[in-house]
Amino acid sequence: MGDCRGDRLRACCFIIILVMLLVCCCTNGEDPYKFYTWNVTYGDIYPLGVKQQVILINGQYPGPQIETVTNENLIINVFNSLDQPFLISWNGVQQRRNSWQDGVYGTNCPIPPGRNFTYTLQVKDQIGSYFYFPSLALHKAAGGYGGFRILSRSVVPVPFPPPAADYTILAGDWYNKNHNDLKAILDSGHDLPFPDGLIINGRGANGYTFTVDQGKTYRFRISNVGITTSINFRIQGHKLLLVEVEGTHTLQNTYDSLDIHLGQSLSVLVTADQPARDY
Repeated sequence: MGDCRGDRLRACCFIIILVMLLVCCCTNGEDPYKFYTWNVTYGDIYPLGVKQQVILINGQYPGPQIETVTNENLIINVFNSLDQPFLISWNGVQQRRNSWQDGVYGTNCPIPPGRNFTYTLQVKDQIGSYFYFPSLALHKAAGGYGGFRILSRSVVPVPFPPPAADYTILAGDWYNKNHNDLKAILDSGHDLPFPDGLIINGRGANGYTFTVDQGKTYRFRISNVGITTSINFRIQGHKLLLVEVEGTHTLQNTYDSLDIHLGQSLSVLVTADQPARDY
């Protein structure tokens, strides 16, 4: 009799443990979520010494950087405080079960002035360097873009040692004309003029700097966020080791400089192996 009760007790304990395990699995089975709230407004900056109206996100130009890990879910609530409809494209980010949220007008409705829309993205099976940008009314010429990093999960090896630091470079051509004036030029059937300059992370020549320690290796994620012009990127006196292009780890070749065309993103490793000075 005692053995029977003991067997029943052990069976009950086993069932309780099994139920607890199932509850834990159900609770922890979903991939993590990250939540963002953005407010899109106008603001004035002087990237080339000339006052220009730009598009800010949460008061920032460029906009906030998204940093996430493979499989994570992103919930991005965007409030449009502009006087025009606004639409964001997630350049190169794969859309899972919601391809209509890719930011292409016609499949994705713009956000009307004074309204908001919540984007729901899952960065499943992706790694690498990307950026987001506004895809309507030549808003991209006024900003509204930002970096988008997708990091590998800790259990997935990366084919190069961890760098000392990881920097984002958003480079592109810049016009001193307002984006509405540029759009009017195109709408009249004419080509855009030659750009007035190049900006890096919202600043003109020599306006943005990176401080490094001699002998250490750094990762630079470079995106061409311009509207008309391909750029050639180099760091004076240093070699660029190409390690990633558009979310794919590449054969690692060394270059003196790299051409980066419109909309492209890539990563290079740079070792600060030259004498300490400004480059």
